[in-house]
Amino acid sequence: MHVARRTDAVLLLVALVWGSSYLAAKTATAALPVLAVLFARYALSAVACGALVAFRRRKRAWTRAEVRAGSLLGMTQAAVLVLETYGVAHTSAANAGLIISLTIVLTPLLDRTGGRLPGRFFLAAACCVAAVGLLTVGTGFQAPRLGDGLMLAAAAVRAGHVALVGRLTAGRPVDPLNITAVQTVVGAALFLPLALGHLPELFHSSGATWMQLVYLALFCSVFAFLAQTWAVQGTSASRASLLLGTEPIWAVAVGIGIGGERLTVWAGLGAVLMVAGTYWGQAIERAHRTTAAACDVSGDDVRRRVSGVPVGGRPTG
Repeated sequence: MHVARRTDAVLLLVALVWGSSYLAAKTATAALPVLAVLFARYALSAVACGALVAFRRRKRAWTRAEVRAGSLLGMTQAAVLVLETYGVAHTSAANAGLIISLTIVLTPLLDRTGGRLPGRFFLAAACCVAAVGLLTVGTGFQAPRLGDGLMLAAAAVRAGHVALVGRLTAGRPVDPLNITAVQTVVGAALFLPLALGHLPELFHSSGATWMQLVYLALFCSVFAFLAQTWAVQGTSASRASLLLGTEPIWAVAVGIGIGGERLTVWAGLGAVLMVAGTYWGQAIERAHRTTAAACDVSGDDVRRRVSGVPVGGRPTG
């Protein structure tokens, strides 16, 4: 499989896992306080990452860059999860789904790699935003409230997080597993003091609740964080944001297939528009990045010839 296609497939799988996380998180938070769920999610993730680091075949020394990047990304990711969880709790699902989709538009504004994107890219992103509106319109759109502000903040922080992943890892010799391990440890450390009072409830939770927590930890955290970091190293944050923006489609699919929800006509139209907008945006971003790379190569060649050094790098006689 071509590297670009493999990267896109991994990002789509991350979107699928995150789309399914809503049902798992909803079930877990029905049995436990939000802070207890977040701590358990990060603590289990940290244990899993520690095991992966300890038992992988090729040992790799940790670098200061990985620790710094992982620590910063751990704080931003924790902020995203806190804002999303409390935001959904204080607003309607329609409002939350529409507002968080603004990440698709905000990320290119924060991502400076590859230069300024053409206006058509933002039209594609707008299609994705409209698609989320159609996906969630069945539950009704209500007046703005506290949760809407929290979801808006979550969208902004999430966009910053995606752009930051690209800025700290793209083109750098960093190990995604090491960075993910640091992220999970930082998250667990941040939520431990806040969840101390709820630990008895956590330890006495049912087996079904623990299954939800393990799924959130191993798939929605360890796999998703690791895959996202690896994938963004091989693409741009803007393209990654578009692919991750298909998350609402997967959320609808899981809700219908597992949660027993019904697919309305509006949701079907939204799914089609989301896929169209995502692929359109991919094509625009890919063409823009290819053109920018070609211009950089041409510019380097011109500068070398002006200075008397041909493309091959040998000085002219």
